[in-house]
Amino acid sequence: MLTELTIPEAARLDARDKLHYPLHETRLRKFVLAMVRFLFRFIMEMEIEGQANLPPDGAVIIASNHVSNFDAFPLQLALPRPLFFMGKAELFKNPLIHQFFRNLGGFPVYRGERDEWAIRHAGKLLRHRQVLGMFPEGTRSQGRGLKVAKTGAARLALSVNCPILPVAVDGCQHLFKTFPHRTRVRVKISEPVWPNPDELPLALTDRLMFALARNLPEELRGVYAQMPEGFRFSGSTIN
Repeated sequence: MLTELTIPEAARLDARDKLHYPLHETRLRKFVLAMVRFLFRFIMEMEIEGQANLPPDGAVIIASNHVSNFDAFPLQLALPRPLFFMGKAELFKNPLIHQFFRNLGGFPVYRGERDEWAIRHAGKLLRHRQVLGMFPEGTRSQGRGLKVAKTGAARLALSVNCPILPVAVDGCQHLFKTFPHRTRVRVKISEPVWPNPDELPLALTDRLMFALARNLPEELRGVYAQMPEGFRFSGSTIN
């Protein structure tokens, strides 16, 4: 059963609480997604693997590598369920853009600090049985390989007891660079990684990132290229 996140009472005092953030898919989002799906057919050729690994219902965290600003598009296009996502607060400064992003399922997060409001809203979305998208690296790698991941996704999964799906994306770093030819973008959805009882966030993060890395080409695995000998993943030992 999903549980409430424990947060300091002071964290509840936030200007964002005065705004409405939809917890379900909006008509605007459906329209925009249809337009994006149509337009991206001319610039991107997608290969999707593992769609069946996404549960048809219930809270799920999607954890993906972050190679470019365009990653969110193939991620959502590859998923049959609406994706809610955190975005850096700088993108939400303009009130009209803020309203637009809110209705697309986005919400702002202040990076470089523990944003209690963003954590609380993410937990609220998961308690409403939605799909939450996160980039554990916290910033773009720009095609240079995985960076050391932050533990935010793991902490959320442990707090609400929901699975994390590692989703590997490759090709977005080349979008618009192959014109007039379409760019091939590969999206591979792994099996769910469930948190174990009493597991530490760092341990769950390592399991998540090694699962993500093994579905990426070698040049994008970065700091997770070499799995430690005897590392245990999902209850079994991987050599």
